[in-house]
Amino acid sequence: MLFNSYVFIFVFLPIILLIFFCLGAYSHRLAVASLLLASLFFYGWWNLVYVALLAASITFNYFIGVALIKENHRSGIFGKKSILAFGVAANLGLLAYYKYANFFLTNINTILGAHLGVADIILPLGISFFTFTQIAFLVDSYRGEVREYNFIHYCLFVTYFPHLIAGPVLHHKEIMPQFAEPSTFRPTYENMAIGLTIFSIGLFKKVVVADGIAPFVSPVFDAVAQGNTISSGDAWFGVLAYSFQLYFDFSGYSDMAIGISRMFGVNLPINFYSPYKAVNIIEFWRRWHITLSRFLRDYLYIPLGGNRRGSIRRYHNLFLTMLLGGLWHGAGWTYVIWGGLHGLYLVINHAWHGLRRHWGQDLTSNTLISRWIARLLTSVAIVVAWVFFRASGYTAAMSILGSMFGFNGFDASVFYATKTLQQMVLVPVLVDMGLYINPFHILIGLFVCLYIVVWFLPNTTQLTSDNITDVLPDRHEGLVMRASIPVTRVFVLAVMTGTFIFVSVLGLMSETPSEFLYFQF
Repeated sequence: MLFNSYVFIFVFLPIILLIFFCLGAYSHRLAVASLLLASLFFYGWWNLVYVALLAASITFNYFIGVALIKENHRSGIFGKKSILAFGVAANLGLLAYYKYANFFLTNINTILGAHLGVADIILPLGISFFTFTQIAFLVDSYRGEVREYNFIHYCLFVTYFPHLIAGPVLHHKEIMPQFAEPSTFRPTYENMAIGLTIFSIGLFKKVVVADGIAPFVSPVFDAVAQGNTISSGDAWFGVLAYSFQLYFDFSGYSDMAIGISRMFGVNLPINFYSPYKAVNIIEFWRRWHITLSRFLRDYLYIPLGGNRRGSIRRYHNLFLTMLLGGLWHGAGWTYVIWGGLHGLYLVINHAWHGLRRHWGQDLTSNTLISRWIARLLTSVAIVVAWVFFRASGYTAAMSILGSMFGFNGFDASVFYATKTLQQMVLVPVLVDMGLYINPFHILIGLFVCLYIVVWFLPNTTQLTSDNITDVLPDRHEGLVMRASIPVTRVFVLAVMTGTFIFVSVLGLMSETPSEFLYFQF
């Protein structure tokens, strides 16, 4: 079931809200149980068979977590380290089978000339997210940081439908205690208003912006995948379109998840904070997919040694963490290259900061011009990496990059983008009115508008809080959105919410709701 579908917006969500709060007035346990059943139903809407897999994974991890919590520090075959290793290995084994089995078999066949059979495996939705969520629970149980292990609360923590399919990546200590708070089970106008506002922003991002940009992406990448050479203009417009499509699609999903959850009185972590405003790659990863960045830092980078063993080891840990982060996104070498590029970017960024500190420079003091130059360079680096994230393979990615940077000759023509524009409703209407506009100018105008949005307009968190300045949330204390709409903006946000919902619902009438891009991960 998709957040951007009529059945979810007008049937599933209102009914579950009504049931949850009606039961909550009578029994908190029944309300939690109803939300758990609704979450399993939501997941089963896609494929009922995999509900059993999800339930088995949850039950296994819960009992491993309880064993870790209750186990003392004695060593041996049944010691805490052995239990943790078994639990983590089982989770990674499940993920490896469903997500990476064919990837490994294909590479073994290529390298060794073998003929191992490739299995017909369907990737369960959200497996990367609920696996990482539960590995974090096991590690924290081992560390003695888990304070609550109520089975129903744990089941709901993992399956909670707003985040189950594509995040945010949740942490038990942020969410599970909220299921025990009496205030969660009492509906409030504030929660409903804020939740609906955030949901409407996310819905607009997905239906109007991301889906509106999508037609400019596929023709370019499909043409290259078929062996065609494209112009520089088409390459840049196609890749830029994908950069915006991915951002608005995934941040739209995160906004909808946060908004839906807020209607239930549960605060989810912020997952995006204007990432394209970043002036370097370090800042980009503090703004993009924040909950995944936190997971990689806390459960991979720091256990590898972090920055505690000198600069060389720090750079090694950074690079390895991003390589594995790339592989987490997908079973393909292009994802590994994407992660490796960001790892290399981070190494260079940290090394440059180290040099500047050595020279006695203040990293917090920069001129407006230098910040914009840094932002543009960062944007180009991010866009280059996105090519590997979207391309069908390494050869296709290099062909697109070759076109972008003139290795196939500079050609500003936009054949594929023009063809896409001609298939849209607006252009024929303008032609019929005698108002022909050069397609190249339309595309330039489109991307100028998009950059104005991502560079200058406030993000969702800023719109629904008193602080509208561009200050990053603290990664330890300020990650969970507990916004309250300022009185001075109530009317404006109410009009915006109504407009966004109206326009988005109209957009849904014209075509079948599209899946979110991160469903494939």
